[in-house]
Amino acid sequence: MTRLRFFLFLFLPFATHTPLSAQQPGKLRFEITVPRAVRSEPLTGRVFVMISRKNDPEPRLQIGRTGVPFFGRDVEKLAAGGVATIDESDLGSPVVSLKEIPAGDYYVQAMVSVYSEFRRADGKVVWMHDDQWEGQQWNRSPGNLRSAVQQVHLDPAKGYVVRLVADQVLPAVQVPADNEWVKRFKIQSPILTKWWGRPIYLGATVLLPRDYERATIQYPVNYIQGHFGLGAPLNFSATSDLYKEWVKDDFPRMMVVTFQHPTPYFDDSYAVNSVNVGPYGDAILQELIPEVEKRFRAIPQRYARVLSGGSTGGWESLALQVFYPDFFGGTWSYCPDPVTFSNVEGVNFYQDENAFYKQKEWFRVPTPNSVEINGEIRLTSQQRNYFELASGTKGRSGQQIDIWSAVWGPLGEDGYFKPAFDKKTGVIDKAVVDYWKNNYDLLYYLQRNWATVGPKLVDMLRIYVGDMDTYYLNNPVVELEAWMKTTQNPHYEGYFLYGWRKPHCWSGPVTPAERLKEMAQHIKRYAPNGVQTEWWKY
Repeated sequence: MTRLRFFLFLFLPFATHTPLSAQQPGKLRFEITVPRAVRSEPLTGRVFVMISRKNDPEPRLQIGRTGVPFFGRDVEKLAAGGVATIDESDLGSPVVSLKEIPAGDYYVQAMVSVYSEFRRADGKVVWMHDDQWEGQQWNRSPGNLRSAVQQVHLDPAKGYVVRLVADQVLPAVQVPADNEWVKRFKIQSPILTKWWGRPIYLGATVLLPRDYERATIQYPVNYIQGHFGLGAPLNFSATSDLYKEWVKDDFPRMMVVTFQHPTPYFDDSYAVNSVNVGPYGDAILQELIPEVEKRFRAIPQRYARVLSGGSTGGWESLALQVFYPDFFGGTWSYCPDPVTFSNVEGVNFYQDENAFYKQKEWFRVPTPNSVEINGEIRLTSQQRNYFELASGTKGRSGQQIDIWSAVWGPLGEDGYFKPAFDKKTGVIDKAVVDYWKNNYDLLYYLQRNWATVGPKLVDMLRIYVGDMDTYYLNNPVVELEAWMKTTQNPHYEGYFLYGWRKPHCWSGPVTPAERLKEMAQHIKRYAPNGVQTEWWKY
């Protein structure tokens, strides 16, 4: 859930500010214009205004779950050169309304997130942000627009109009250069392009073993799951601690691969098939991994494909092993996103009636969303969801809860996902929750299918989580462990390790190099009889 932010470029367009104390007292308004010279066709998307007390970095780069105030509004077919307005009726985060911004001097900036039309294979037509290989970050995405940063005085008692011109186009992503150790490729996915009705791309970043170019043998692969990123797997570099081990004679020769599979909803697809996000599970298993095995000398067999990942990648690495036990040969899952939906960032979807509070007999308690290791609440569920709703309607925030709803939820009549709860009121839709449970609750899936999948998962599941996980992810893991202790035919308890007073995302007490050695030993143990494992040392 924690996402890396990068690709910063600075431009300085212009803006104007007009007090309204005489003409329209009480009116608070930002007017955002996209000049015809910048965009000549009608615009569908979402406009934003960010407000900050400082200007370093730009206000657009200061927003976040606990960042500076920002406000947003959808626009549909806004005429070229037209004016989009944000006023006190528009939802913001963490400040709900412009009326709550106290009088003072601020730095303000406008952003425009441009949406594209997707005519999907299921017959639905939706407008969403088409990822530009940045990982669905609207405040940094190439092609989106920004204004100058303007210093203004805002006073809600007197009223104001601030005019901003979004005339700077964010530049293309700069992909890091390959080197002798790290190689990258990007392919257009036929499966996903057909489904979404627009070109959809998949990618991989491959860390090669020592002496790869001189050797002719094949290697096992650790497929690391997680958020979109173009950096080297495991932050590998010539100055890293991993490098010192990687080049030793007795270090296991294997490849480490990360995936890039951003979607119109999020920086990552969750690596499964979904009625809202599309057949990403098929695309990864039938297109992306075969492409890795074709371009590089990867062993194309189950025993030589192991998974790992944390948070989003923790859920993916566990789900891929559980849903495709004949394809993958073991998983190391760190702080996985909810493996059952009795605690989804504080919300018990199986018992709660409202995602924003717990109803006691005589009173209500706000539902916490995230917590510090000392127990102090960082955000409530309502605050978290208002942040997403300010970022985008119809699940187009590019944020965590929206992608869960898109992956796990049913299709809505309008072509976007049907939400499990109302993001304005918090009211939960139990019919949608049933869909979540029947299709993507990993604990429930194992309970229903243990006789079939259990024999294939023995010695394949390793799960690590801090017992003070920031997003309460330890609680669903505890439920999974408790049930696995009761399994029969086969009886397999899995491997669970909890970090005492460790937050999100604890991955165990070993280094990346030690974990790779552990994986290599596991791979050797399950290699077919007679198979040479010279990739360990040669």
